[in-house]
Amino acid sequence: MSNIGQITAILRTDTGRVRGHNEDFVSYWEPPNREAENENGWLYIVADGVGGADAGEVASEMTTQHTIDHYLEHADEENWGQRLLNAMQAANSDLRQYVLDRNDNSRMATTMVAAVLQENRAYIANVGDSRGYLWRNGRIEQITKDQSLVAKLVEEGAITEEEASYHPRRNVILYSLGSERSPKIDLFEHTLEKGDILFLCSDGLTRHVTDAEIALTLSEEEPEKATNTLIHKANERGGEDNISVAVIRYEGETAVAPQKSAPAKTKPLIVTHNAPADVMVLDRPLLWMYTVALGLVQSALIFLVWLLLRV
Repeated sequence: MSNIGQITAILRTDTGRVRGHNEDFVSYWEPPNREAENENGWLYIVADGVGGADAGEVASEMTTQHTIDHYLEHADEENWGQRLLNAMQAANSDLRQYVLDRNDNSRMATTMVAAVLQENRAYIANVGDSRGYLWRNGRIEQITKDQSLVAKLVEEGAITEEEASYHPRRNVILYSLGSERSPKIDLFEHTLEKGDILFLCSDGLTRHVTDAEIALTLSEEEPEKATNTLIHKANERGGEDNISVAVIRYEGETAVAPQKSAPAKTKPLIVTHNAPADVMVLDRPLLWMYTVALGLVQSALIFLVWLLLRV
């Protein structure tokens, strides 16, 4: 099953209204032919750099490009989800080595959400608070879990979802690429259906636009227009951070479990509608023989009754 011609993907990033530079970075790799598709599938990434001018920009772009490179280098890995995780971890090591070589005490790190599509399967990996969603038939579900302080507090019941939206430390993330030797990277796997949309974004969008608004926009607009509309909404409401979105619409086939075929040379059973369910007629010769036998028995009974009446 090939997805060539069956996937529409639009990725867009915007500086926002407050920041003077864009530390977000978006990129992708799409197969040029069926052979490349069989080896690598389709790969899409949204990253949100941390560390200020230069540092954040370098972190997000470098780790994104290195993740793609490492992913493509390991086409022999059969587990595509693990292959994506390994690529992100390798990019993490590259970034840490880069910072060490610079020797300028700069802090470089980045969040990342990445999606790989293989036939009708989607593998979504994330570190930090950039998000991955699945839109289906007008409804949206957040696939990833925010690796942030407020998300942890909500999970533990310390604060509510509403309190999390304006918590003074809502920007604190627990894990990121570049921050430690082996950051925690979550992996999620989903089966896609025809018409599904994978939606990736940085927190610059979700701090201003609700999940319900994302779902409605994806329901009403084509991918290219939807990306513009969502970024415009975030900017209208302050644009406090860089804003990045990726809309990936899947129009491929939905896998159907193969049905077992009937054994060869087996005649179908015919169940009569007016008879009990356990009465089955195999073929016409047997039906004819059964009718003749029934007629002979009936004639014998009539003759016996006639004899008894004459006595």
